[in-house]
Amino acid sequence: MARFLARLSSASALAVLATACSGPADAVEGRDVVFDSQSYFTVTVDTRREDIELYWRNPDNDQPFGGIEALKTWTQGKGRPLAFATNAGIYDREFRPLGLYVENGKTLVPLNLAHGNPRSGNFSLLPNGVFAVYDDGSAEVRTSEVFRAAARKPRWATQSGPMLVVDGEINTQFDDGSDSMKWRSGVCARSAHEVVFAVSRAPVNFHAFARLFRDQIGCRDALFLDGTISQAFTPASGYAGAPAFMTKPYAGIIAVFPKKP
Repeated sequence: MARFLARLSSASALAVLATACSGPADAVEGRDVVFDSQSYFTVTVDTRREDIELYWRNPDNDQPFGGIEALKTWTQGKGRPLAFATNAGIYDREFRPLGLYVENGKTLVPLNLAHGNPRSGNFSLLPNGVFAVYDDGSAEVRTSEVFRAAARKPRWATQSGPMLVVDGEINTQFDDGSDSMKWRSGVCARSAHEVVFAVSRAPVNFHAFARLFRDQIGCRDALFLDGTISQAFTPASGYAGAPAFMTKPYAGIIAVFPKKP
């Protein structure tokens, strides 16, 4: 009996230790994926366990965070260590989000439905779309037109483009044989409370990246966030995506935190 109690005590101690060692690194599911001979890093977020938020400017001084490290330092100081972060989408030359940007229920940049020349940038490669998170924690990715028609008010939202997958179909603008190879990041809502982010570990074309979301991740709607400058961060894996020397200041950052007990 004494030996049994000792073993039980030891097992209990290990369980407590494992619980104590768990933290932000365990808050999201990050993993490497090889699909069609291409390597990606994906992160799955359960919005019932984690909060997805967006940050552009530091509330303490109104200066743009500009990068994940600055945001990480600030949130750590607020007692909210990051579980995940990535670039929130495409922005203009003044380092402002190019389309809709909603932060904590406040619309800082309105929905952009201007139909520009696709040669002017990926945002104008239609359709573009919106990633939104609502007060009840549900999330969705929709084309910008569908999002406008629904008239739902998000708590957090970013508009980017192009859409990678729409209603289960790959964007018809994409060419399977395209030689436009870049690091790419994107997002989809596999269900109302399951959001998946992905970043390529090497340059890929749009068609290959869209197939990842549709055929491997299993999303009917997916949105491109950004290209060559994009990275994804988790405490357990560090940075994935574009090499550090290629990154530039971000206008907005998607941040994920474990929900408070």
